[in-house]
Amino acid sequence: MTDRTSETARQRLLSGKAWDDFCETIRCTGHMVDRFGEDADALDRAEWYRFMTRLMRNGFERFMENCEPDRPRLRDAPWRQGINFQSPDQDHLLAEFVDGSADYRITGNRGTIPYFVMAAWEAKQPADIGARDWAGREVEGLAEFDPATLRTTGFLQSDAIRFDANGDFEVIVSRNKPAGDVAWLPITDHCVGLLVRTVYHDRGATVPPVMRIQRLDGTDPRPIRPAEMSDGLAKAGQLVLAYAELVRSWWQDNLAKRPNRIRFSRAVYLSNGGVPDRHHGFGTWQKAPGEAIVLRFTPTPCDYWIFQLCNIWQENLDNYEDGQGYVQKYTARYESDGSVLLVVADEDPGIGGNWIDPFGHAHGGWSLRLIKTEGDPPPVTLYRLPLAALKRDGLAALDAAEAVETGEISD
Repeated sequence: MTDRTSETARQRLLSGKAWDDFCETIRCTGHMVDRFGEDADALDRAEWYRFMTRLMRNGFERFMENCEPDRPRLRDAPWRQGINFQSPDQDHLLAEFVDGSADYRITGNRGTIPYFVMAAWEAKQPADIGARDWAGREVEGLAEFDPATLRTTGFLQSDAIRFDANGDFEVIVSRNKPAGDVAWLPITDHCVGLLVRTVYHDRGATVPPVMRIQRLDGTDPRPIRPAEMSDGLAKAGQLVLAYAELVRSWWQDNLAKRPNRIRFSRAVYLSNGGVPDRHHGFGTWQKAPGEAIVLRFTPTPCDYWIFQLCNIWQENLDNYEDGQGYVQKYTARYESDGSVLLVVADEDPGIGGNWIDPFGHAHGGWSLRLIKTEGDPPPVTLYRLPLAALKRDGLAALDAAEAVETGEISD
């Protein structure tokens, strides 16, 4: 940031213009729900406005509280802030950077977590974000400034980290490879942050990891500057807009065109900060009252898999806190042939398998994620049929229903 740009950002903050631009961005973004028309019912709209407040909280936590250039932190993602089908069995630790000009050391203890992966990413982020107005540009401004379209530039799996007998470890985060035999997470000059994904097989029986990040140059913390606050407001507001547009475009321009399907696309997954240690398929589901959706697949050998039912904003359903809305490898009931049977219905038809309660929703998104997989993701067979037929005839009802083969790999 040049001195002139910094001074402009400073004056925008002190005059209140940066705040006004943030508020206008939020106001305009909230009304994007109207673009869904009748596709969004009353429950969808209630969850949309809650989604907006969660995104605001996400932006505040990340860019106000956790983006001090001289005091880096690895902090949990905000509670109940699930973006893009976030797994209930996966926690996120985030560190936000202004740029990639500093080097860091991460130290910690893995606890008993079976697996974690660290990633560094870039985003479209001009140097003068706090010196400009963004609200008037609305979605068009995302072509230049988009905190949601994240590109992973480096990643490090826990398998490649050396742990001592107590589970302690050290990782260097830098642009240049460090000397010696130390784990290294490479970053670029344009790095805007790190994300650590911790994957739980059995959360209740697992000791969570502890991690700390610090700058290698020992820079002392200092008070916040007005220009930095202006930048933070711009990023927080644009994050809300960017994720709102992301879920809109995924639903209206992509997934909703193929209801009751799952498609695996590496390009789609990696476009949002994904890491190449997994296959992640996405799709949408819809059913009428009194209907059921039955899915059957045989998981490819992998370290972990999870199927999630979500709302149209790509959030877990509220019943996930009760252990509902998803099925994963270590809690699933398997058929005798090793396949998994999932039943999405408003009540349990009592046919075995794994019942998933849509919790009052008529439609939404869903995903199938497989981590550290030996081969391609599995095909999925899907049936949509009357719930009464399942309750009456059991699995024999599937013989009279149309079988749809999905789970295709597009790239």
